[in-house]
Amino acid sequence: MARTKIVATIGPASNNPETVRRMIAAGMTVARINFSHGNHEQHTKTVKILREVAESENKVLGILGDLQGPKIRLGHVKTGGIQLSLGEEVVLTPHRGQPAMIHMPHPDLMEVLEPGARLVIGDGEVEFTVAEKVGDALRCITTVAGLLESRKGVNAPGTDLPISSITEKDKEDLKLVCALELDFVALSFVRTAADIQELRDLMKAENANIPIIAKIEKSEAIDHLLDIREAADGMMVARGDLGIEVQPQEVPLLQKRIIRACNDVGKPVITATQMLQSMVEHPRPTRAEASDVANAILDGTDAVMLSGETASGNFPVESVLMMRQISEIIEGAFPYTDWRNRRQAEVAESQNVAEAISAACCDIAEQINARAIVSATMSGYTAGQIARHRPPTPVMAVSPLAKTQRKLALVWGVECVLVDDFSHTDGMLAETAAAMSRYNLNPGDKLVITAGVPFGLAGQTNLIQVHEMTQ
Repeated sequence: MARTKIVATIGPASNNPETVRRMIAAGMTVARINFSHGNHEQHTKTVKILREVAESENKVLGILGDLQGPKIRLGHVKTGGIQLSLGEEVVLTPHRGQPAMIHMPHPDLMEVLEPGARLVIGDGEVEFTVAEKVGDALRCITTVAGLLESRKGVNAPGTDLPISSITEKDKEDLKLVCALELDFVALSFVRTAADIQELRDLMKAENANIPIIAKIEKSEAIDHLLDIREAADGMMVARGDLGIEVQPQEVPLLQKRIIRACNDVGKPVITATQMLQSMVEHPRPTRAEASDVANAILDGTDAVMLSGETASGNFPVESVLMMRQISEIIEGAFPYTDWRNRRQAEVAESQNVAEAISAACCDIAEQINARAIVSATMSGYTAGQIARHRPPTPVMAVSPLAKTQRKLALVWGVECVLVDDFSHTDGMLAETAAAMSRYNLNPGDKLVITAGVPFGLAGQTNLIQVHEMTQ
């Protein structure tokens, strides 16, 4: 199987037990539930299907709840839309029913827009520049001509929005995420680390502590990237809205920057949006799409994500399988040595014990030709630190916690096995050896085992042992 993890969005095309079963077999490791669509009853049924199928197939499947965030949309436009030409003047108003004006029901946004501000409609089909304020309305000039339609999304690149990244809808959806005990929650339109803290505070009120994936899709988020990285548990390169907030030609370099930021600290990163977009309608991707997936893997992404391809496309299973096949081929040619050398140089400058031990595990495993690196972990932290080195040696984790097992479904190259609880070194080694015995190991095969002593404390990695299988 591929070491790069695959996130697949569940929707009308895939929301049934048989398709989910085939997607898991094809390589899906995390299922995404998009809270921009559907209702709580539907989402609850979807989670039930996902968990029941994963259990019946004896597979590990993480579930990611993706909050919608503050989506700004136009109001009603006449049936069939309005065809706008370059330079044509339009007037946006927060009031309904104004003749010769376009309704935009967001007065708080309109209040902060100044002359010269850009408004991008949809995926860039239409674009305006604000010419002047006329009372509470905006006179705009069309700078990208096209068809203006009802309920299209509106982005205002370069304008700080006076609204929270967490809407009232998100708060209600978060309660369901917590009640269903999903494995990850993705926060849309993150701008600063304060947005992440606000979400953590809301979860705390629900007695929940679910890993947060910060979706990087705002220009403000790029300005605060390292602070967001420290506050969040992982990131998503959300290239759809990001490619509207900034120029599309900037996105490839920003993708590399975001991935590198997460790699540097061993936090998982997902690359998303239009990765195999043509497979919504066709059974094969374009050559450019295959190259896009390949380059994300070479950049160091932990996971690649499918959206419409699996949610509403004609080939959901084939899309997952294609993603896996591309990953397997690229991983066979991955520059493991170059990656290790770069990481070693970084670790040499660090005083962090866990980082040093994780690097040493990778070096020892390669030197003695170990069959696997095994992390005995409660939180999954050490396994993530090992994975950031992208070792050619397989990385295993053993944990007594099912939630940690599912959490690691998003981390590159890590397979996690559930074991009985352990409280001392001998018990940990015995549980680890027993768990590894299912992988057809032979007497004399070596494992590099790492753990933290005393057990049960996150981030306390301080032990390495080379274990030789005896039976």
